[in-house]
Amino acid sequence: MGGSLGLALKENRVCRRVVGLVRRPEAVTQALELGVVDAATLDPAEALGAADIVIFSTPIRTILRQLREYAPLFKAGAIITDMGSTKQQITQAMAALPDGLQPIGSHPMCGKEIAGMAAAEASLYRDAPWVLAPLPRTAPETTATVRQLAQAIGAKTLELEPARHDQAVAAISHLPYTLAASLVLAAQSVAATDPAVWQVRAGGFRDTSRVAATDTTMMLDILLTNRAAVGQLIDLARQRLDDFATAIAAGDETSLRELMEQAARQRRDLYL
Repeated sequence: MGGSLGLALKENRVCRRVVGLVRRPEAVTQALELGVVDAATLDPAEALGAADIVIFSTPIRTILRQLREYAPLFKAGAIITDMGSTKQQITQAMAALPDGLQPIGSHPMCGKEIAGMAAAEASLYRDAPWVLAPLPRTAPETTATVRQLAQAIGAKTLELEPARHDQAVAAISHLPYTLAASLVLAAQSVAATDPAVWQVRAGGFRDTSRVAATDTTMMLDILLTNRAAVGQLIDLARQRLDDFATAIAAGDETSLRELMEQAARQRRDLYL
């Protein structure tokens, strides 16, 4: 995500200079070779002290820690934002930042199953929803600046309160991950006694299981920082699975068809 953002900012000439703060010495060389930044450093003070806009693209619990640790390093008046997939805990942590800083939560709704800087691509944010979650202390000018940044690299922005954001993405992103992972684990259980399961896999399994390959560290942080909303959605999905199970067990063709057609209509309305 961070590498793709750097490429997109540079390709679209959105800002004067892109500086990357990385964890490993080899990442400095890689970032420069891939062209995702103009400069890279291991030193937080060097990266943050002169930055007008700071964008966190680390896993969520790392963002929470870094917001505390880096607070004294930010330039006065700097905009502090993020790309985390949950917003309530992050915006709460941002609210504790020193006066004079301008925090705003944000979340681009895009990504890839392949993690790492080498997977970066400048087009990742094109036509993607980018949620802005201003705090009560966020100045309108700050919201406008982050909106302009996101739109400059092709994203489509909208504003949501943090709690509303977390409920929405639990339904549209976090629940799909748990369902995809559960699907793979269920098939794996069958394959333990009959390896033909993997031999007959085709496009349907590939497509519905795709997000199960998402980076585990990232998804752990997402699920553990959005527990209430994800739990509610898992309960709701369980109810719908029970509806299918009941109709199938009873041979109730009418009820089964209604469930299938309702889902098919909604899917077509969204994507066809």
